[in-house]
Amino acid sequence: MKSRLILTACAAALMLGLPAASPAMAQSAATAAQAPAGVTVPPLGFQERTLPNGLKVYTARDTSTSNVTVQVWYRVGSKDDPEGRSGFAHLFEHLMFKATENFPDETFDRLTEDVGGNNNAFTSDDVTAYHETIPANHLERLIFAEADRLGSLVVNESVFESERDVVKEEYRQGVLASPYGRLFSLFVPATIYQEHPYRRSTIGSIEDLDAATIEDVRRFHSTFYRPDNAYLIVAGNFDQAQLDGWIDQYFGRLDNPDRPLPMNDVREPEPTGPRDVTYYAPNVPLPAVVLAWPTVRYDNPDRAALTVLDGILSTGESSRLYRSLVYDQQITSQTSSSLDASQQAGALTAFAIMAEGKTPEEGLAALRTEAAKLRDAPVTDAELAEAKNELIAGALRERETVEDRANVLGWSLINTGEAASADREIASLQAVTAADIQRVARLYLTDQRSIAIRYLNADEAHPATVQDVDVTAPIKVADMAPVGRIFELLPEGQRAAMPTPGEPVEPATPPVADFRLDNGLRVLVVEKDGLPLVSARLSFEAGSGDEVPGKSGVAIMTGALLTQGTTSRTAPQIATEIEQLGAQIGTNPGVDFSTVFANAPADVFPQALTLMADLVRNPAFTPEELERQRLQGLDSMKITLSTPGPVASLAAARVIYGDATYGAPTVGTLNGLAAITREDVVAFHQRRYRPSEATLVFSGAISQAEARTLAQSAFGDWRDTGPADARAAPIGDPLPPRVVVIDQPGAGQAAVTLALRGISRTDDDYFPLNLGNTLLGGSFTSRLNQEIRIKRGLSYGTRSSLGVRREDGLFTASAQTRNDAAVEVSDLILAELTRLATTQPTDSEMTTRQAILTGAFGSSLETVDGLGSLVANLALYDLPMSELSAYAGRVRALTPEQVQAAFAERLPTDRASLIIVGDASTFIDALRAKHPNVEVIPLTDLNLDTALLK
Repeated sequence: MKSRLILTACAAALMLGLPAASPAMAQSAATAAQAPAGVTVPPLGFQERTLPNGLKVYTARDTSTSNVTVQVWYRVGSKDDPEGRSGFAHLFEHLMFKATENFPDETFDRLTEDVGGNNNAFTSDDVTAYHETIPANHLERLIFAEADRLGSLVVNESVFESERDVVKEEYRQGVLASPYGRLFSLFVPATIYQEHPYRRSTIGSIEDLDAATIEDVRRFHSTFYRPDNAYLIVAGNFDQAQLDGWIDQYFGRLDNPDRPLPMNDVREPEPTGPRDVTYYAPNVPLPAVVLAWPTVRYDNPDRAALTVLDGILSTGESSRLYRSLVYDQQITSQTSSSLDASQQAGALTAFAIMAEGKTPEEGLAALRTEAAKLRDAPVTDAELAEAKNELIAGALRERETVEDRANVLGWSLINTGEAASADREIASLQAVTAADIQRVARLYLTDQRSIAIRYLNADEAHPATVQDVDVTAPIKVADMAPVGRIFELLPEGQRAAMPTPGEPVEPATPPVADFRLDNGLRVLVVEKDGLPLVSARLSFEAGSGDEVPGKSGVAIMTGALLTQGTTSRTAPQIATEIEQLGAQIGTNPGVDFSTVFANAPADVFPQALTLMADLVRNPAFTPEELERQRLQGLDSMKITLSTPGPVASLAAARVIYGDATYGAPTVGTLNGLAAITREDVVAFHQRRYRPSEATLVFSGAISQAEARTLAQSAFGDWRDTGPADARAAPIGDPLPPRVVVIDQPGAGQAAVTLALRGISRTDDDYFPLNLGNTLLGGSFTSRLNQEIRIKRGLSYGTRSSLGVRREDGLFTASAQTRNDAAVEVSDLILAELTRLATTQPTDSEMTTRQAILTGAFGSSLETVDGLGSLVANLALYDLPMSELSAYAGRVRALTPEQVQAAFAERLPTDRASLIIVGDASTFIDALRAKHPNVEVIPLTDLNLDTALLK
């Protein structure tokens, strides 16, 4: 499903280039839908019942996993924010992770992350959903906790103010600091919707957040957080009778309020004519355009045809938008579309980020042309089949884990109120005809209904457009329920006892078959029961660390060009073939290795592997495709270099490694990409893409015998071409620490990064440092997040990364914050790194970090790609396959002494460098007082080709 949130997330990723008991709900779809290629999408199979207080419960048992997911979906979203309180539903999402009368703040993190699980939540137009995945023996504790925060949430002044500050930083990071954040988060919804509250941003505004009071928040909870306004979904490894008893015990005792919910069913008026608007914002590197049309709500029968239309328009490189705007005309660097079908209204939105030198008018004209083509002629049979195959394969992947399946069910319930609609979705999509698509295009995608948006860089003549916060809404503060009982955390002796965990269910690590073909290609096979999906990963020693000076980006350019033509297939033919199969085939170049991957339904996987082999073995590297990729890469770099976080990350590598190849950005540089020739790419491929030094990993619904046959057929007669290059040392000599400020006037936030030269993956200190990293910044419950986000509200989130490589890796700890807090945040990061090197973690910290690592490992085993990645990483670093089964034991054997000693020796703070990217005028004096040797480099002068950075 695509939604406004998904559109925003996809755009961001592109820019960085980087009831009583009843039978199972699926009985109405007893015969699973069949994809055109023969793929079976199994029904979800949840059981349904309703408690006397109105809570609807859906459960599905799956003993193939050691985990269980618990999700509560509340029918309240940003459309229900009261007038003058936009962002309220989202703010309250944050508050729901705090105390209840029976447990203190952050308990949800203790109950999930600390036992090897995870938790999170999201808010969109119509829903606020909370989800946790945990080892199955902790299920009762989560049922207790979810019921307790529904029934007795504690909202006090300090928590309210702290989380409001965190949301402000989330706003600054996602809206103000991102070059296209204002466009997708604020201006697109505000322009598409004229009367409906969907026109307000989900995250709200600083002004409305400041206007909120604690009484407002408490009334919001009393109004919307009630049993009859929620769906409880549980899926995974459990005993059904036992689970039913826990749900009755903990949720069944909650009373439902004796009052109706506020009515909120605004009908968006039909367009009366086309609309056209231009917005301006700071730090917009390339113009962007949006062309949108109001369409239908989620439960409208036309949604299926519009979904397939959207797939034809923009899914993959064979889509109409990509082929026309990016590939043929080369007028945009990126383009896509999204069908936003919500409970009460919907829209189809197409967007494009223009290529350098191209105008918004060209982009809008091209988008209009593609809409006209859909109206004027039926889509081809091939396009229709391709789009359906992609959608069916996507539905299969969306059901791979218990968390995935619960998520699919939740969206169906929120948008239709009916569980079985999720299974009928497949049949609805398959029934769509070419005539249906042309009919909905003629009905909805007309010029008279169109909304054109231009998004341009602000300047003196065109100041930045201000967010409109004076927006009416159907629900008023006065409409909300009274506060009711105000809960406080009870004294410890008076609290309801937290249930004890049950017996653990250990994840099973499957055996790995390991053999070589006659040409030296190593093949590893790990079979996984479950859905009919197969994954393949073919990896080579061909990373940015192998590039020559002045040619930064040749590794990623080589990888990108593999899918852009072979000696027998053109780039459009490759894209079409991939999408007709419902497959995912692509490349992932890194610092040390480049990987070509394929994921496909099992019945078409042989064809997908044959295609992958052709890409790797017979690339054409035509000059025209090289030039296309070069221009796209340069445009993508311009966008990346407008965003503080990525700039800090790229600069950190140069600061630590200097002019050595590990210091060069994997994505390339402006100068490096411009300098790459076809000869460079051909030579890199011949020297580095060699079967004798490659590793092929199969995972999923495939046996060893099947894998051997497929590998031999696809790669058995492949031979090395000439001698391999000797691998040059990519790290250089250690360099003295630096303090570097990259000045970006008007930046929406400052990005703060602490960096050190780290270790290799095979280093003896890998395990203690990896555990210590999760304690420092590798999880929500980390020390950095506690100090910077939870205690002080200075950042939406912090992180640290061990950054291991084949040789000394790049350790970083980072956060984004408001510009004037950059120095304070840098001090806090340094202090926490110092604490790890000078004091031992507590026993409880060790236990929880060990659980986090083993839990993440167990979760990776649940998907074919995750399982394949674990196996591939062992092989790439020449580690034995026995490490797969030994991993949990090695983590559990770690001691506090080992963690402290490893940090003291390998990551001492006196060797740390500091990089800050932001508006230097707000913090440079305070920083210079602490670091007189600070270097200030204007962003316009930044040169990532050299250690000097200028």
